[in-house]
This record gives sequence, structure tokens and C-alpha cells, in this order.
Amino acid sequence: MATKFTKETYLYWYELMLLLRRFEEKAGQMYGMQKIRGFCHLYIGQEAIAAGCMTATIPEDIFITAYRDHALAIAKGVSAKSCMAELYAKATGCSKGKGGSMHMFGVKERFFGGHGIVGAQIGTGAGLAFAEKYKGTKNAVLCFFGDGAARQGILHETFNMAMLWKLPVVFICENNNYAMGTSVARTSNVLDIYKLADAYDMPGDRVDGMNPETVHEAVERAVKRARDNGGPTLLEVKTYRYKGHSMSDPAKYRTKEEMEEYKLQDPLETSLAKLKNDFGVSDEEIETINERVKAEVEESVKFADESPFPDDDEMYKDIYVEEDYPFIMD
Repeated sequence: MATKFTKETYLYWYELMLLLRRFEEKAGQMYGMQKIRGFCHLYIGQEAIAAGCMTATIPEDIFITAYRDHALAIAKGVSAKSCMAELYAKATGCSKGKGGSMHMFGVKERFFGGHGIVGAQIGTGAGLAFAEKYKGTKNAVLCFFGDGAARQGILHETFNMAMLWKLPVVFICENNNYAMGTSVARTSNVLDIYKLADAYDMPGDRVDGMNPETVHEAVERAVKRARDNGGPTLLEVKTYRYKGHSMSDPAKYRTKEEMEEYKLQDPLETSLAKLKNDFGVSDEEIETINERVKAEVEESVKFADESPFPDDDEMYKDIYVEEDYPFIMD
């Protein structure tokens, strides 16, 4: 089937998705070895969203997301080394070892988290968009959230204000079918989440999130609308996570048949097939990519293993703007 996307774009998508997949697999392995503690939510299966969003945006655009954030941070340019170090709670982590899995940040990369409170990033994302509009930039904000967060009151308050002020924000619901372990059908009378936009006269659309092409096309349209002062868009990106909600979730609420059906749509496998069948990419070229990704992930683990933990005097740093805040206890 013909495609408007080039071989170079597909090579970029494939290598990025492979890096995200291998990083998350390694994070899961390190969690099992107790080198990573606390919560850890993996992105495995959802990589096409990150890939398509990257080619549809510019570096100055802002990403903000929830606690399933490692992959989007890396896609936006936060190094795999600093992300793995953050998972290890090391001082060299992207949040200085004080944020952990759910609170990754990369300010210079324009990645603003990583938020542990369900739905909190929706309001914050609109606030970031307000700042961009106030400053007169043409930058857009991509605000990611899960299907569970679509049930939070902040979503409705934010949608109302974002439309009223025509904020340059793209709301992206990464609908992987399960809010923790609860299906959308058990928690919402509205099964098509993108239709929530109708109540605010906001453009909304459903997107195939297992294909970087369809993600790119939908995000490109929404970002253009944002830059042209057309206001926000809601995209319900239908995707699937192959792992549980977090590392502590055995995911017994879904069937093996369901899992296998989605694995037939695996964005890595379909992109690999396209590279080979449509663009004539050789096995040797693919192996070179595989080795490059493997080396980057292994380097991130080595970096995290060898990095120090934060000093005790880091406890109250980066919390208060006022350096002599009077209520800090020594």
C-alpha cells in the first residue's frame, strides 16, 4: 500500500519505538532485581503514539503527561541515561533522583512531566498552553492522559476554559482500554471518549494508536489548528498496553485472546514489515539499528548503576522558590 511517508521517516519511527520498547523491557527487568523501587508504569505496546507525535511536532512544542511517562520523556529528547538514573533514584537522574518513575522532567527538552495525580496534567497542560499564547509564540502543547483520567472533573473544567480562550493545546487520551484494571465500559456511559469534546464545541476524533502514520496525521491536523489560533482538539488515540497497569499488576482482568489480537497490530512488527517490504531495508540495516539501541539501553543501566544517590542536603532543594522559607525544619 502506498504511503506518503518516506523511508527515512519510517527508519526514525522504528528506531525510536525500538528504543522505547527495549528501555521499558530493561526497566521491568531492573525492577524485578529491586534496583528500581516504588511504582513503575510501562509503555510497552503504546510506542506508535510517541513516534507519530514526534514527527508531527517541532522541538519547541511542549509535552506533558501522567505517570506512564518514561517513553514520552525519551522520545522528547531526555536521555535514556538520565531516565534510567531517575528510575534508580540516582542524583544524575532527570529529576535529580527525587521524582522517580512518575515524575520525570526535561525542561530544556520541553517535557513537563510525569504527574502522579490522575488528571492533574490536564489542567497544567492548559496552563502551559495559556503561557505560550500569552507570550505570543506559535508553540503547541500536547497534553497526554489515560482513559481513566477522562472521568476526572478537572477535564471538564479545563475543556471549558481551553475552548473559551482558544488555547493552543492538543488533548490526547491514550485509551489503552483499562483504567488500572477497569474497562471503560464499567466506568462510563460514553464509550467513545472523543465525543466528550462535543459538549464544548471542541473538535474531536478517534485515532488508530497502533500505527505511527495515523497518529502523525491526526496530531499534525490538531497542531496546525492550535498554531492558527483555532483552539484545542481532543484526540482519543486507541492503543493497548501489553503489560499491567504497573509492575505490581498481574493483569488477570483480560484474556490471552485479547492480548494476542492486539499483538497482531504491534507497531514495531508492522513498521518492520513496511521497512522490509516497501522500502527494501536489509536485515543488516535492521541489525545495525538493533545493536545501536541495545548499546544505548545497556549504557543507561551502566550509568545508573555507577551514579551516586542524592546527598541528604538535597532534601529541601527545588521545593520552595524562597530560599529562606521560614517553615523548613532543620
